[in-house]
Amino acid sequence: MNQPTANDDHPGEWLSAREAAALLGVKRETLYAYVSRGRVQSRASGGGRARTYLRADLERLRAKSEARAGHRAVAAGALRWGEPVLDSAITEITPRGPRYRGALAVELATDATLERVAERLWTGEDPGEGHAWTGRVPAPPAARLAALLPGDARPVDAALLALPAQAARDPGRFDSGPEASLRVARRIVRGLVASLGLPQGADAARAAAREPTVSRAFARAFGVRPTRRALALIEAGLILCADHELNVSAFAARVAASSGADLYACAQAALATLTGPRHGGMSERVAALVDEVGPPERAVRVVRERLRRGEAIPGFDHPLYPDGDPRARPLLDGARALAPRGRVRVLDALVDALDLVGGGHPNLDVGLTAAGYALGLPRGGAMALFAAGRAAGWIAHALEQREAGFLLRPRARFAG
Repeated sequence: MNQPTANDDHPGEWLSAREAAALLGVKRETLYAYVSRGRVQSRASGGGRARTYLRADLERLRAKSEARAGHRAVAAGALRWGEPVLDSAITEITPRGPRYRGALAVELATDATLERVAERLWTGEDPGEGHAWTGRVPAPPAARLAALLPGDARPVDAALLALPAQAARDPGRFDSGPEASLRVARRIVRGLVASLGLPQGADAARAAAREPTVSRAFARAFGVRPTRRALALIEAGLILCADHELNVSAFAARVAASSGADLYACAQAALATLTGPRHGGMSERVAALVDEVGPPERAVRVVRERLRRGEAIPGFDHPLYPDGDPRARPLLDGARALAPRGRVRVLDALVDALDLVGGGHPNLDVGLTAAGYALGLPRGGAMALFAAGRAAGWIAHALEQREAGFLLRPRARFAG
């Protein structure tokens, strides 16, 4: 039995079993267990079997319990747009949009290239204007891969099929040295972009792989005429999508990297995650809304009916940008300049309708959908643009996680 010290014997410092259990919020059996483990001092009270319990020990035990509960709440909240869970020097989220290694994405999108932005994300250094990637992309068996795709395959479906084939043919796949990793990273981005053309046929993918820049490769993969405005819109989309801090696909890449997986495997994990309808697939939901609206004049009616039914409007608002997603406007403006009519006009009407009813601001998914319409991309083309740009960020996170050197293995709170 634990013995109290002389200084413990003051009125109010010793509580009955009922009071002690209530203070801790536990049953008496649990209180007795704490005493038996030496965590709470107790003493006999009067001449009977009743005992009292030291308040100081009880308060200390309750504080520890509340601290643990608080940590659990913070950890759980962190998985739901809550507190940051790990350190990263890649991208900072600001009211003006993502900042890549100190440079705002919306500013880079006006005059940089995806290649230049990717190198900044990977190395922390800006290679400067005119930076180009050289070296051949390991050619996957385009004809055989194209033959495996169904007629309604989306571009990202093709990339999911082609990326492992490219990995298997890359002799430098497992070389993790700094320079070798950068060579592999460039091959992954270029190979992924070329594979997006597989649903258009093997020739489209092969031709895209031979293009000198990522933006031109993307245009060739989809048969887009490479005019100045078209290439500028593609480049802006690639750069604005390049990274967005610890989004779910980037986190998937980091989890894979923490296990020691090679960069192709990290990109594959991220690409699979991107396809979800609550991430990269959101642009397809925006496109479905455009189909529902039909003529632009119906935009206000459709929005009001959806809001009346309590339904969400896909592509509007973002938890990190309460005043509006800064990445949306450059893409909407670029799409309007390239193709102001058709479905781009319907999207404009939707943006105006949401503004009229106070329903929200357009986010990146609306901008990507508008870009896809203006460029004449097929179904899933907006998601393909997203994937082509975000591949740079996935690799940046995989490389950073390698440097961190620890396994990402969170704990679950058992609730069975």
